[in-house]
Amino acid sequence: MSDKLYIFDTTLRDGEQVPGCQLNTVEKIEVAKALEELGVDIIEAGFPISSPGDFNSVVEISKAVKRPTICALTRAVEKDIEVAAEALKYAKNKRIHTGIGTSFYHIKYKLNSNQDEIVERAVAAVKYAKKFVEDVEFYAEDAGRTENEYLARVVEAVIAAGATVVNIPDTTGYCLPQDFGAKIKYLVDNVKNIDKAIISTHCHNDLGMATANTISGIINGARQAEVTINGIGERAGNTSLEEVVMTLKSHRDIDVDSAINTKNIFKTSRLVSSLMSMPVQPNKAIVGRNAFAHSSGIHQDGVLKNRENYEIIDPVDVGVNESSISLTARSGRAALKHRLNLLGYEMEPAELDVIYQKFLELADKKKDVNDEDLQVLVGKKKSEDAGKIKLVHLQVLSGKSVIPMATVSLDIDGEVFTATRDGNGPVDAALSAVKSLVRHKVRLEEFLVQAITRGIDDLGKVHIQIENRGKLYYGFSGNTDIITASVEAFIDAINKIV
Repeated sequence: MSDKLYIFDTTLRDGEQVPGCQLNTVEKIEVAKALEELGVDIIEAGFPISSPGDFNSVVEISKAVKRPTICALTRAVEKDIEVAAEALKYAKNKRIHTGIGTSFYHIKYKLNSNQDEIVERAVAAVKYAKKFVEDVEFYAEDAGRTENEYLARVVEAVIAAGATVVNIPDTTGYCLPQDFGAKIKYLVDNVKNIDKAIISTHCHNDLGMATANTISGIINGARQAEVTINGIGERAGNTSLEEVVMTLKSHRDIDVDSAINTKNIFKTSRLVSSLMSMPVQPNKAIVGRNAFAHSSGIHQDGVLKNRENYEIIDPVDVGVNESSISLTARSGRAALKHRLNLLGYEMEPAELDVIYQKFLELADKKKDVNDEDLQVLVGKKKSEDAGKIKLVHLQVLSGKSVIPMATVSLDIDGEVFTATRDGNGPVDAALSAVKSLVRHKVRLEEFLVQAITRGIDDLGKVHIQIENRGKLYYGFSGNTDIITASVEAFIDAINKIV
């Protein structure tokens, strides 16, 4: 039987420290409920003394979420601990997370103290927190740069004081995986009461090694991993929940597993990305747009023969319906034949050779070859505009004291239809109007705006991803009017639905 790894999610605390990505209380509750559904064991809901908003969020999350432990962060300060305890009063399962810096840098330059005094303050904080809750986690800030002998002394003292979890953070993302793993093993081997507490990892990604350090820590005895959705967080971010969970799922030899419902990973990732207005980079492991996309002919042929040739994770396991085969100039005959078969075209080898040469010529000119392009190549296209939706007219009303409204006229199969809708903003109103006119039921999955030029006449490029019947479709457009670009990109994606 595999050992249990406790997943401690700090998306709502450390993850929210990304500039410009703060959530309100309602949004935090939505994320917390998604984390509960995902199966996380502990939710770090906030730092209550930092602001009234954070305090209120911890209170409301405590009311809204029942199964996971709700955790509140504090410094090793009595007032912090008192405020955290008050914020957690409605939590069914509660934890106070208190701690202090232990590295030479923190002791000398941040705290202006000495090692003996730090041990005393750490013990006092744990004992005080223990008066309010049974479950107390202690963090040794900057443990990654703390000498192992002194770190062991601190850990032993706080466990004796009542800490149930000891958090060993690589606060600056400095450690190499072998060094971080060795640090955890040193604590396992040299702290005499280590069996009385769970060792936790909390790794930052400043050098791109947060996940590697976390896995190394788990291999060497840690049984709690502190993570965020999409790896968001301070500076370069935190350890990514999805990467840790799927690494353990892929490497059964580690013999440690979590209780995460992996099929909820993708939708939770998109929820956090949407609410925080923080797009997931396309090549992000597990949840990126291209994580299960194949454009190389060799890879496409291998995947079509057997998915495991080039995929160590079944996309269905993380909530993605299927891999995507992108037709580009690097695609081979196997991928072209596969796409043509999906469109209902059966080709003899000689016929496919001719189409393939035409395809390569077109692919050299276009970034992506779509289904309509393939219909042209095989000579089956009915007319230039058949089935296409075109934007005829767009008018938007928005401002500080008015409800955003949009009127949209679309040319659908040669006939013009018009609709007016309101929304949370001008883009939302315009897209709602479009959705009311088209026959496809679609859900917006991703919305990204990028500046192409600079200045007051800036040209904006909009990328949109929509879902229809379990499949994803992408749309693009560029315009100096970002609302027009958004509608055009939305229509571009809808036009790709077969």
